[in-house]
Amino acid sequence: MAYDNEKKMEEFKEERKEKWILLTAIMGLTIAIAGLLDLLAQGIPLDFIIPIFNEPASISRVLYHISVIVVGAYVGFIGLREFFTEKRFSVEFLMAIAALGAVYLDFLFEGATVLFLYSLSEYFEDYIEDRARKTVEKLSQFMPEEARVVVNSSEKIIDVKEVQPGMLLLVRPGERIALDGTVVEGASSVDQSLVTGESIPVQIKTSDNVYAGTLNLSGVLKVDVTKSTENTLVSRIVKLVVESRKRKASIEKLVDRFARFYVPVIISLSVFTAVFVPAIIGGSFNVWLYRSLILLVISCPSAFVISVPATIFTAVTLAARKGVIIKGGVYVEKMAQVKAIIFDKTGTLTLGMPVVHDIQSVEELDPKILTYAAALEQFSNHPTAQAIVRKASEQGLAFKELEVKDLEEISGIGIVGLVNGLEVVVGNMEMMQKYGCNCNKIIGFYESDEHTAICISVNKIGEASVCLIDAVRGDSMEAVKALKRTGINTAMLTGDKREIAEEIAKGLGIEEVYTQLLPEDKVRIAGQMKEKYGLVAMVGDGVNDAPALAASDVGIAMGGSGVDVALESADVVLVRDELIQLPYLVKLSRETVGIARQNIVAALAIKIVLGALGLMGLVPLWFTVAAGDDGLTMLVLLNTLRLTRIKL
Repeated sequence: MAYDNEKKMEEFKEERKEKWILLTAIMGLTIAIAGLLDLLAQGIPLDFIIPIFNEPASISRVLYHISVIVVGAYVGFIGLREFFTEKRFSVEFLMAIAALGAVYLDFLFEGATVLFLYSLSEYFEDYIEDRARKTVEKLSQFMPEEARVVVNSSEKIIDVKEVQPGMLLLVRPGERIALDGTVVEGASSVDQSLVTGESIPVQIKTSDNVYAGTLNLSGVLKVDVTKSTENTLVSRIVKLVVESRKRKASIEKLVDRFARFYVPVIISLSVFTAVFVPAIIGGSFNVWLYRSLILLVISCPSAFVISVPATIFTAVTLAARKGVIIKGGVYVEKMAQVKAIIFDKTGTLTLGMPVVHDIQSVEELDPKILTYAAALEQFSNHPTAQAIVRKASEQGLAFKELEVKDLEEISGIGIVGLVNGLEVVVGNMEMMQKYGCNCNKIIGFYESDEHTAICISVNKIGEASVCLIDAVRGDSMEAVKALKRTGINTAMLTGDKREIAEEIAKGLGIEEVYTQLLPEDKVRIAGQMKEKYGLVAMVGDGVNDAPALAASDVGIAMGGSGVDVALESADVVLVRDELIQLPYLVKLSRETVGIARQNIVAALAIKIVLGALGLMGLVPLWFTVAAGDDGLTMLVLLNTLRLTRIKL
């Protein structure tokens, strides 16, 4: 039932947004004509603008009454509807009462101006809010409505909703990819800025993942569909950002609670001013009724209530456009207070895949040795094998041209085979011993290597020892330095050996290093760092680090290959696997909370000052509306737009 009521209210609000432009135009035109007629009635010559009427003052009064009754009735209806559905005094209800009170006191211009300024403010408020919301929702506009599928070797265009996982898409250059999937044939350059915020196109090849809504720029791709329409990455991002409004920050909850207390108190004070103050301190009833209307306008909480959620939602949508998914305002607030960030090593600070760091041999290394090894390893899917193949490819070695026979891979220790008639063995020392290889010349290199090492032997003679390391992510050092400039402490957790971890941490400038850890150890250390620093964020791959991510105040997952899992398990997701987004996230969060606080202070201060001036009769009703409510609402919303200036 609560959901149905909320849905109906949202539909009603969407419907009324279309009417604000018309209402504003009606009120503005009416006030302009009526004001000119008032001037005419006072003897000011306006013949060159308006034809002479017999009773210009009477006509202006009729126009004022019509505008207040028409617009006031609509605004009052909205207010009554919200009063009966949400059990609270809405801004519309208070504005309608203020306008009617002004008309009763024969302040026709002010009564009309109250409604005009309110409708003008409402239009701009809706515009600015929609701008933030549509920043993310427009992602859906790029989703193709039709897809070209391959069925029995023939092409067929069908509705994208009819495409099921397992079907084959054909995507030509210049077309948007209809659904998430895996490339099974072809290579191309794909613009993924819609999803990741990355302006540079990505080179896509067989086995790579592609996402719905992204633009295929060059080659023809055949894509095996893995997600239905409602489960694509873009759809889930939009859903998460919209739902983020439900996860309110504590500052938002505080504002809501204060507004529920503040409005009834000010309304009660307004009634007291109109009814009892004339009897207590004297004065005309109409004078104090007019001043009570000023208090009534001051009680409108729109600027105060909207100041925080609008700011936080704007931050969430801006981050989403840059490939940073924040699951709620509570995490924006926490990131602003984070004092330390813990990094997992493998897959976070490093790429999680080995690369050839060094190759050692007794004499000058013969390029043929690496060529022979790559000739074997090209048939293996092991990460170490792929590292050797990449190294050989970088050096331009023609390993694919060699003849390979009798290939045998022994899981966990190595691979053996005949390469151009020579027996080549690649693997650890256990593999060398198994095949009787003499590695006396290179065993010193192998045993002294702190990193992963493998040997290469040709015809039973050990020729080289290959050192492999986990490659450090390109932007890791820049990200750590940028975080330090913001005052964030950094630490690294890993299950790897101390020597390896300390070498990487030193290169990145991370002082605190915890090594040889089990998953439960990471959780324990995360707790210790919270006691030491305060709020702590943890950055991991979203899969293996789930316990530590949950134990931290903010769990940040690298999207990459584990986007689906990361979206479910983490509080924040870096969709495009770039650590340099972390300093941006910290800066955005701090600026967001700062602007939210500025908006709260400004809203309260201005309302208190105008309320006091209104009670003393020093400001008119229309000015209170312009400066104390509608103008203030626009001010805090415009202040919120400063967030758009924050760059990566």
